[in-house]
Amino acid sequence: MTDKMKTIFTLTLSPTIDKSCTVDHVYAEHKLRCSEPVHEPGGGGINVSRAIKKLGGDSIAVYPKGGPTGELLNQLLNQEGISQYPIEVEHWSRENFIVVETTTNRQYRFGMPGAPLSEAEWMNCLNEIDSHAEKIDYLVASGSMPPGVPSDFYARLAKIGKRKNAKLVLDTSGDALKEAINEGIYLLKPNVKELSELIGSELKTINQQEEAALEIIKKHKIEIMVVSLGAFGAFIASKEGVNHISAPSAAKKSTVGAGDSMVAGIVLSLSRGWDHLDALKYGIACGTAATMNPGTELCKLEDVNMLYNWVNTVEKRGQPDQLNSTFK
Repeated sequence: MTDKMKTIFTLTLSPTIDKSCTVDHVYAEHKLRCSEPVHEPGGGGINVSRAIKKLGGDSIAVYPKGGPTGELLNQLLNQEGISQYPIEVEHWSRENFIVVETTTNRQYRFGMPGAPLSEAEWMNCLNEIDSHAEKIDYLVASGSMPPGVPSDFYARLAKIGKRKNAKLVLDTSGDALKEAINEGIYLLKPNVKELSELIGSELKTINQQEEAALEIIKKHKIEIMVVSLGAFGAFIASKEGVNHISAPSAAKKSTVGAGDSMVAGIVLSLSRGWDHLDALKYGIACGTAATMNPGTELCKLEDVNMLYNWVNTVEKRGQPDQLNSTFK
């Protein structure tokens, strides 16, 4: 990397190997003849790193690695050219199982519990980040919290980022999110449900959602908030106000990794010096592109470029809500 390039680190506390296959029909108590399984590395931050690589960027993935499944995870990431700092842990890294029923295109997702981390192990994750923090420009923490990790983990991570001037991008939920927002977050990416939990009430209208986002930014130490609206796109909120970008209409094959692809697009764009609104447009293009691929494939650069150009064209016409095309 040159001095001009921004350095992106991702942290995944509960990484996984996503094993996916297809079957004609899913029947109870029958032996089902499946296709050859596909193994891919997964988990929030790892998916962000993988998507960044697909978009032509680079990042460094930090994650706990345990047992034979951890070794496979390491190998799969190496095959994709992902730079990484794995943290050796006792328990095997988890696996998830995804089955697509080809006759209906229904997707069945079986998520296994995260492997527990001891205090020494999760402290090693923090120490690994701390030891490199001087050269981290953007730190993306994404995904679920495994057993054994305290709810203030991301708050501790935020303190490290603040001390070393690393911009923390956080995509999580629950108590871990509530404790972290007081410590300083550059970019927070909740969905509407997570935003409702933060504010303590159900947010049924877009006006309520906007007001909640602005209230949280004003009350807590958050610079930017991107609220995901699923098929309706997203809005970005800051002290300057709120902007909405609609998502293109696409033929959906899978939603796995769509949110992580969106985060990847936003962070990579910001690291390249794009403004907030253009970064959101690119992130929405990445998230939509991920839904166009089966299984855990994430986004493809050619799809992202096509969708980003479409989003830009529609917005310039002043028609952000008119979805005239369906991409396949």
